[in-house]
Amino acid sequence: MRILFMEWRSLGQLDITTEFKRRGYEVDFYPFPRKTENTRLNMELGEKIIRTIAGKNYDFVFSYNYFPVIAIACNACKVKYVSWTFDSPFIQLYSNTLFFPYNYVFVFDKAVCLDLWAHGANTVYYLPMAAPVERYDSYIVNDELREFYSTQLSFIGSTYSEKKNRFYERLSGLKEYTKGYLDGCIQVQKKVYGKFILESMLTPEIIEDLQRVCPMAVNQDGFERLEWVYAHYFLARHITALERQEALGQLSEKFHVDLYTYESTPQLPKINNRGTAEVTQEAPVIYKCSKINLNISLRSILSGIPLRAFDIMGSGGFLLTNFQEDFLEYFIPGQDFAYYEDYEDLLNKTEYYLVHEKEREEVARSGYEKVKKYHTYKERVDRILEVIYG
Repeated sequence: MRILFMEWRSLGQLDITTEFKRRGYEVDFYPFPRKTENTRLNMELGEKIIRTIAGKNYDFVFSYNYFPVIAIACNACKVKYVSWTFDSPFIQLYSNTLFFPYNYVFVFDKAVCLDLWAHGANTVYYLPMAAPVERYDSYIVNDELREFYSTQLSFIGSTYSEKKNRFYERLSGLKEYTKGYLDGCIQVQKKVYGKFILESMLTPEIIEDLQRVCPMAVNQDGFERLEWVYAHYFLARHITALERQEALGQLSEKFHVDLYTYESTPQLPKINNRGTAEVTQEAPVIYKCSKINLNISLRSILSGIPLRAFDIMGSGGFLLTNFQEDFLEYFIPGQDFAYYEDYEDLLNKTEYYLVHEKEREEVARSGYEKVKKYHTYKERVDRILEVIYG
């Protein structure tokens, strides 16, 4: 089997290509310009991809995340296009190219699948993320590493307070009513896990004022909604920033918390900010050495299990996460992982599992065994092949 892999700096690239090669597949790499070029409608880029595909007898083209320009090229060449989307939100999923017959579009968030299915997208398939457990098992944690990384609680990820994520600040100049209404919506959504209510709360009157101060336009080649854009890119990111700051701040008042992120956090004076963590090898060691590993999901992830959660459990770490509905399809709360319902519950469960060490270790072991058995890249590639070849 021969695969054209659209290469960019994506999480999971090392592990899925390793799995392809383990099966004896031939993998050719195409340097995909995800950040430097238009990846939606781009005739020049599309023609380059077509020329690469032509005459090579590829069984399929693969990319992490879905890109319409690749779909157009594959449709022209009548070659299967397999994508696996893990970013959220990802507006290019709402391109009309999604309906092309050569597409096999795998998405990690079941609620997003349900939305796309409601629009008639029978090219979309639900596929949770995975963990390279075999690779993680190969990392030996010696006494020196354990002493360096050992902590009560750790979190690896953005605080969403960085300039590039502060979309909400672009909404200055809103009417007092609109500002108050949005603040109310934000406070309600902060207290609700398991249901994304922001989009449905953006009335025509509110959208009109949002358009006045920060006009947005939906793509004419797609079926995205203005409400969707404002809810996912502006409001959800702002809520995530508030939630991560508040949760980490409250935890740091009572516990030792190590934060691995790429910006300074003066708003969190009691946090031990250790800078960035290298994803491929350092992060799994941190997960192994932390008594509790925290996941606070980006709010635009509607029901899906973030990749961070699979990596924590696949490393043998204990996972404490906010509630995400997709967890319940594969894991048992209190047996494989733990989730919290609000800040008070987060503090109580952190204290409980720090005290009950044996129970914490048993939960971590159970989660690890389940990921190792059912949620590796081998299992995911098996599923992909089952779908595309029937």
